[in-house]
Amino acid sequence: QVQPVESGGGLVQAGGSLRLSCAASGRTFDSYAMGWFRQAPGKEREFVAGISRTGPTTYYADSVKGRFAISRDNAKNTVYLQMNSLKPEDTAVYYCAASPILHTLVVLTTLNEYNYWGQGTQVTVSS
Repeated sequence: QVQPVESGGGLVQAGGSLRLSCAASGRTFDSYAMGWFRQAPGKEREFVAGISRTGPTTYYADSVKGRFAISRDNAKNTVYLQMNSLKPEDTAVYYCAASPILHTLVVLTTLNEYNYWGQGTQVTVSS
């Protein structure tokens, strides 16, 4: 079992960058597929990016493709979300999620596939 804890959110101007981190407790971090989701006020939580257990496979929502990059460091039990060229519409609470999985190359992209969630970190992009 892992407990994700997000950090790195904040206020940034449009066009700027932020890097979110998600530290997960537990000794079997590399057994978990990891993902980032976000939820804007009045909207449903949506998938942003996902990464496979060992990191070679990633997947992105169309809205962030080319601007965001997900990565992980299994030695540090941490997954990152590098966000560049931020837009006001990226404003949301960003959540880190984890799910145990046998397959090393599979990326999970839906809310129901993830078992463990962090508390979220606020990202606000001003215009």
